[in-house]
Order: sequence, then C-alpha cells, then structure tokens
Amino acid sequence: MTDTARRRGRPPGRTGTDLLATAREVFLEHGYGGTTMDEVAARARISKASLYRAHPSKHALYAAVVSAWAEAGRDAMRPHLERLTAGEDVREDLIALAGTMRAGILSRDVLNMRRLVTSEAERHPEVAASYLEESWNRNIGALADAFRALADRGSLRVSDPLAAADQFTWLVIGAPLNRRLLAGTDVPDGADAPVADAVDLFLAGYGTTAAG
Repeated sequence: MTDTARRRGRPPGRTGTDLLATAREVFLEHGYGGTTMDEVAARARISKASLYRAHPSKHALYAAVVSAWAEAGRDAMRPHLERLTAGEDVREDLIALAGTMRAGILSRDVLNMRRLVTSEAERHPEVAASYLEESWNRNIGALADAFRALADRGSLRVSDPLAAADQFTWLVIGAPLNRRLLAGTDVPDGADAPVADAVDLFLAGYGTTAAG
C-alpha cells in the first residue's frame, strides 16, 4: 500500500492544537477524574504512545489544555479596547464593551472551562493559578490600561485604573455569572440587568461631568 493510499484510507490523527482541542472536549465531557489517556488518544485517532510522547501524563495534558485555552483568548478584547480608547462617547463605548464582555465571559464554552478549572483548583492549584494569571488578570490589566488612557485625556476620573477595571468587570458580569454557575446555563432571556445599568453605576463613580 502506498503512502497516498494509506492517507486516503485512514484520516490522519490530531496533533498540536487540534489534539489539545480534542482533549479539552474529553475533559469537559467527563471531568478530570473521568478522563483517560486512552479516551483522548482514541478520540484524536492517535496511539497512546504518541499521546504520551507529546504529553507525558494526564496532568501535563490537562495543564497544556488550560494554557492553550487561555492563550487563544488572551488578546480577544484588544480590538474592543482599542475602539473604547479611540471613541468619543465614553458611555456608549463602555456599553458596547460591556455587552461584548458579558457575551464572551458568559458564553457556554468559557463557563464550561471555568467550571472545569475551578473544580480542579484544589488538586491542581498551579494550573488554576496559571489560568487566573494568563486569562483573567491579563484581561483586567488590558482594561486598566484603557481606563488609564481615558483618564489621561480627561474622559474618566480614575486614580487606580486596575481597581476600576476590576470593579467595572464585576459590575457587568458578577450577578449573571453567579446565576449561570449556580443555576445552570439555561438562564431565561431578559433575566440579566441591562449592561447600561452597570455602566451608569460605574460612571457615577468614575465619570467626569462631560462623560456622565
């Protein structure tokens, strides 16, 4: 059998980021405890030996999956923050940003990864700490930089941009995030307060006369 015929007869196995995406699916379906390297290898259509060469243990595979997920979403907010800092109507631009943040953070995929990492935080604290730093803290830092830029041009009154970024984020996603994590993902439409309410509360503390 030629190599060409072999390739046509059997789809190639998954490697690299495709392998990690497959492993993530298995972790999300079965949890860390219920996931086996056999299942991941079978789903990825590779041998278990090949899987172990790439990731020498289930813990190493899990850590790689979480790191790759954080990396993929690392700069997702950048274009939205650039629009915020380039805009002229701070309230409307913050409302647009808040809507994007809520949709992203409360999406099913993000919530499922958050549940997985949270459930394993005690047993794998270094993975949870890395996820917190690479994903959440990095995005809060980027938002703080945007608030600092707005303050420098007089559009916001912010003495501590990092604290302001943290407060803005929790005003926007705190209550709906809690509902989804504790009550499940099937929250009725309209159950969440409009993002404009969170923005107005934020601007009551940080807005200038022109902005608020």
